[in-house]
Amino acid sequence: MSDMPSPRRIWFAVAIAAVLLFGGLYAWHLIFPHETTDDAQVTGHVYPVPARVAGVVEKVLVQDNQLVNAGDVLVQLDPRDYQMAVSRAEAELAASEAAARAALAGVPITRATATNQESAAEATAGAAESAARAGDRDVESARAKLVSARARAAESVAARSRTAKDLERLAGLIAKDEVSRRDYDAAVAAAAAASAAADATEAGIAEAQANLNAAEARRQQMGSTVIQTKAQARAAGTAPQQIALIEARARAAEADVARAKAALDQAKLNLDRAVVRAPVSGIVSRKSVEPGQMLQFGQTLLALVALEDVWITANFKETQLASIRAGQLVNISVDGLGGRTFTAHVNSIAAATGATFSLLPPENATGNFVKVVQRVPVKITLDAAQTEHLLRPGMSVVATVYTK
Repeated sequence: MSDMPSPRRIWFAVAIAAVLLFGGLYAWHLIFPHETTDDAQVTGHVYPVPARVAGVVEKVLVQDNQLVNAGDVLVQLDPRDYQMAVSRAEAELAASEAAARAALAGVPITRATATNQESAAEATAGAAESAARAGDRDVESARAKLVSARARAAESVAARSRTAKDLERLAGLIAKDEVSRRDYDAAVAAAAAASAAADATEAGIAEAQANLNAAEARRQQMGSTVIQTKAQARAAGTAPQQIALIEARARAAEADVARAKAALDQAKLNLDRAVVRAPVSGIVSRKSVEPGQMLQFGQTLLALVALEDVWITANFKETQLASIRAGQLVNISVDGLGGRTFTAHVNSIAAATGATFSLLPPENATGNFVKVVQRVPVKITLDAAQTEHLLRPGMSVVATVYTK
């Protein structure tokens, strides 16, 4: 029992080991090459949440500094105007679809009708032209018959005149008994026959003239029919244009349907936008919306600070950048958490100094130039996800980069 160390010796040994350990760590920290800056802050994304449509606020479902998840409802606008717009767009779409169906149904009907009309008009025009040619032949035939009748009439008139003269001469001789009664009777009969023949040929002339007039009238009628049928054929010849017109109307009706669908989609989108949802998970900040408020399109309602994706922006002096590289180990000490440390790594180095991106860059082109050490932002990313949401954008930290 006397060989066992006393509790006092054990505590003394533990104290010596702790001092040696912390002393070694402190010495390692001093000896190991590193660069440190206290000009560093936690940086994160701040998402402004605007109103996507105009309207009156019906409900506000969040408060300042409230943690929300992506997709949570933040603000509800009065949806009635947008619901009526959806109903109106649906009615216009139904009307456009009905008109499009009617226009499309008319295309084959118009094509068949126009084609049949064109064929019928061509056949009628051909028949009318044939009839007109037959009428021309009838007129020529009637005219030839009239000429023939007039020739026969001339011969009959000449024969009547001759027989009349012969009868007149024989009448003088019969009184003197210088000719026989038989010759005189033959002359009387010949004169009567010649007179009857002359009357008959004159009637034939009148008939031939009437036939000619009728043939010319028929030919004139046929000519009018030909003109009419040709006009109908020309009208029927516009069948391709008629088909193209009805097809263009059908395409216009389809375009109206597409326009109505787009209007309906826009109305539904506006109705959906009457409910303002969180775009990302984060904490509500700068809330400036209240129930009953009239909102305009694009008006900012609040801001969401995303705590899942934060990083450190450390502004190192330009004289410290010689040994800083991407991927180097970084120790982050947070002032607001009592010096709690986080491990991180250098992500990247900015392309210019902070002064270059300031609103009023320094003007060095003066005669009394004083050289000032510039600071360059370095982006540092944390090694582990921030499940406790302890780091808030803007918090001051001390960043130590181990360069070796």
